[in-house]
Amino acid sequence: MDIKQYVTEKGKQAKAAARGLANVSTEIKNNALVKMAAGLEKAASQLIAENKKDLKAGAEQGLSNAMLDRLELTPERITAMADGLREVAALPDPVGEVLKMWRRPNGMEVGKVRVPIGLIGIIYESRPNVTADSAALCLKSGNAVLLRGGSEAVHSNTAIADILSKAGAEAGVPEGAVTFIENPDRACVMEMLKLSQYVDIVIPRGGEGLIRMVTENATMPVIKHDKGLCHTYVDNDADLTMAKEICMNAKVQRPGTCNAMETMLVHKGLAPTFLPDMIAAFRKAGVEIRGCPTTRAIVSSVKEATGADWDTEYDDLILNVKVVKDIDDAMEHIAAHGSQHSEAIVTKDYGKAMRFQREVDAAAVFVNVSTRLSDGYEFGLGAEIGISTTRIHARGPMGLEELTSTKFIVLGNGQIRT
Repeated sequence: MDIKQYVTEKGKQAKAAARGLANVSTEIKNNALVKMAAGLEKAASQLIAENKKDLKAGAEQGLSNAMLDRLELTPERITAMADGLREVAALPDPVGEVLKMWRRPNGMEVGKVRVPIGLIGIIYESRPNVTADSAALCLKSGNAVLLRGGSEAVHSNTAIADILSKAGAEAGVPEGAVTFIENPDRACVMEMLKLSQYVDIVIPRGGEGLIRMVTENATMPVIKHDKGLCHTYVDNDADLTMAKEICMNAKVQRPGTCNAMETMLVHKGLAPTFLPDMIAAFRKAGVEIRGCPTTRAIVSSVKEATGADWDTEYDDLILNVKVVKDIDDAMEHIAAHGSQHSEAIVTKDYGKAMRFQREVDAAAVFVNVSTRLSDGYEFGLGAEIGISTTRIHARGPMGLEELTSTKFIVLGNGQIRT
């Protein structure tokens, strides 16, 4: 079987499952998720063994530390995957929810209800937990999922998908509801992007190159996030202790994520007193600082930031620092260099906080909160499929509701159009 036929057969199988899954009860879906969680925990040693194959190959291929961190499975991360499945099982089922009902003058009743999208294609890199998160959210929202993970995680993803698929089938979920393309050949991705007759939407999760490639080649709608170029603006009215904790967390807690801070903007009025201690704390945590001329005048040992740095998603312990005149200057910088992902302000001034929320164009805008909290779990959505920076259909962390569409239902007693 050639690659085109192989991928097409996978798409057909998953689409057939999507039709059956749309009518599966909440009880069956929840039971399947619980069984999937148990299956992952039971196979933890097997998953770690398969993951070690990927880690070894990744190290040999020269993957960065950030990429290897995303790739690694630990007992704690496997437990977190299983817990995520159970959390999704505990969430309300969005399918069938009546969003609105109204009566027309002729007595006809019109309603709008949530329905599954159908078959969702997900193309992703590195993180094996995406396999479990995606399967859980798609299953609970009544969608089948066609998964294609990166070649660097092929052993981990294949093992996870196999466990999930078998557990789902045992619980009564249609076979193929979780379909994984295990062939690591990159040609599979291009063939998958041609399956518009089967795949209803595709969601890329990964680096800028992957997202651009999917967007340019997909024959079906794409829900995506671009770079995670997140900023934190420390205002002159900020609580400096709070500001230091927020900025440290936003950069250091897990720098390889899309919601990590890449640029810290600091009001000129507090820069001389705030920056020396803040930069010293960052350096102690292993962060390389790249700064604007004003920053370098305050802390001379800071490396000069180039024009390209302001537009770079490092996914690493590297941080840009810029001193700005005021909130308007900060928002201008964000508008010029941000990726409309997650932006934060630290301030005690209510008026400035509200201005920042109104005027900054991003999927999530934070006041006195670390951008690292831009996350489906932290928002109470359960596991997320990703963080969308597109404007149509879904924006921000995508949970269950964002994986549904709507349809109109019309009830009458013989009405006709005159």
